Amino acid sequence: MEIAKFNQFVRDIYKTDQFIPLHEPRFIGNEKQYVLDTIESTFVSSVGAFVTEFEEKMQNFTGAKRAVATVNGTAALHVALLMAGVKRDDLVVTQALTFVATCNALSYIGAEPLFVDVSLKTMGLCPTALVQYLEEHAYINDLGECRHKSTNQRISAVVPMHTFGHPVELDELMVVCQKWHLTLVEDAAESLGSYYKGQHTGTLGPISALSFNGNKVITTGGGGMVLCQDEKLGIKTKHITTTAKIPHPYEFYHDENGFNYRMPNLNAALGCAQMENLNDFLDKKRSLAQHYLEFFKDSDTQFFVEPQDCHSNYWLNAIICENKAHRDQVLHGTNESKVMTRPIWTLMTKLPMYKNALQDHLTHSNWLEERVVNIPSSVPLEF
Repeated sequence: MEIAKFNQFVRDIYKTDQFIPLHEPRFIGNEKQYVLDTIESTFVSSVGAFVTEFEEKMQNFTGAKRAVATVNGTAALHVALLMAGVKRDDLVVTQALTFVATCNALSYIGAEPLFVDVSLKTMGLCPTALVQYLEEHAYINDLGECRHKSTNQRISAVVPMHTFGHPVELDELMVVCQKWHLTLVEDAAESLGSYYKGQHTGTLGPISALSFNGNKVITTGGGGMVLCQDEKLGIKTKHITTTAKIPHPYEFYHDENGFNYRMPNLNAALGCAQMENLNDFLDKKRSLAQHYLEFFKDSDTQFFVEPQDCHSNYWLNAIICENKAHRDQVLHGTNESKVMTRPIWTLMTKLPMYKNALQDHLTHSNWLEERVVNIPSSVPLEF
C-alpha cells in the first residue's frame, strides 16, 4: 500500500486539503428546522411528537414490530438484555473484538461476559467457535438451563455485534441458541441499513439495540433504539425506559424499578430529519466502498467486503494489513497527513475490568486486532 497515494485518493474523494475525519455526520436536510420547531413547541424532553415519529419511521424502515427510542445505544442494549431475561451473575456469550459498550451493558446488570472468537468472514461472533466452546464447557440442567461446567453459572444469552455494519452468521447462531436454550440479542449499534439474507439486522432475534451516536450512519447527537419483535415486549420496554410510570394525567405512580432512558424530543427531531436522507446516505456509502475496493484490488492490503448473502451499510470501511508493523506504518502515515484512520478496538480481554473473564482461544480476534485499520467513511457529499 502506497500511503501517499492513498492519502491523495481519499482527498480526491472528499475534495479537500483540510483534515479528513473518520466519520462525520451530514446535515443536509431539515435538521435545523425540526430542532427549531421542537424548541418553539417547548416539548424538548422525552414527551413530544418527534419521539413517536422517529420510532415509527424506524419500525417501518427495519420491519421491527416495535421500536423504543433511548438516550444512547448503551442504554438500549442494557434494556434489551434485561428484557431478554439476563440476570445478575449470569454469563453472556459475546465477542472480545467489540466496542466496550457491549460489555459495559452487561456489567450494569451484574452479568459477566464470556468471550468467544470471531469469524474472519464477518469479524463478528463465530458460530463454529461457539459450538466448540459450549460442547466442551457447558451443559443443560434438568430445568432446561444452560450452565457452565466449571462455575455452574447460568449462560443466558448470546450477543453478537455486527462489526462495522457487516452482519454475522445469524442462521447458524440461531440454531446454536435454540439447541442450548440461549436468547439471541443482536448488538446492531453499527448496522442500521444492513441486511442478512434480505432481512434487516436487529430483527432476527427477539430484541436488539441500535445506536445513533454522532459517528453513526445517521445521528441524533446521542441516542439509541431498542427493536422488539413482539408487541408486548415492546410495550414492556417502553414502560421500563419511562421510569416504569403508570400513565395518568397528574398522579405519579411507578410499579417497578425503571430507567430514565427515553430519548428527548430534541434528539428525535434530528433523527426524523436524518431518516429523510438515510437511503441516500446508504447508497453513497456503498459507492464509497466500491471505490475503495477498486483502489486496493492489486494491493498487499485487503479491503474487507460484505459477507456472502449480506447487504452491508459499510458504516466504517476497513482494511487488513499484512502484520502489526504494517498496520502501525499505515496509521502513522495517514494520521500524520491529517487523513484520519484508527486501529480496531483493543480486545476486551486486555482491559482491566474484563481481563479475568472466561474466554476461548480468541485466535482470529487477536489476529484481526493486530491488522485491521478503519479508513475515512463519511458520506461523500458529491458522489
